[in-house]
Amino acid sequence: MAYRITDSCVACGTCAGECPCGAINEGDIYVIDQDKCAGCGTCASACPTGAIVEE
Repeated sequence: MAYRITDSCVACGTCAGECPCGAINEGDIYVIDQDKCAGCGTCASACPTGAIVEE
C-alpha cells in the first residue's frame, strides 16, 4: 500500500523519526519517497494529526 502526506501536515517530524525505511523527507510539509516506502503504515500510525493517508 502506498501512503501520502496531506496538507494537514504540521511538519512536526514524528513520521520521519518513526519510518524504518528513511522514506520521509522534510520540506514545507513532509513528503514520502514512494521508491523507498515499504508500505508498512508506521508513519500513519505515528502521525498526531492524521495527515498520512493510504492512496
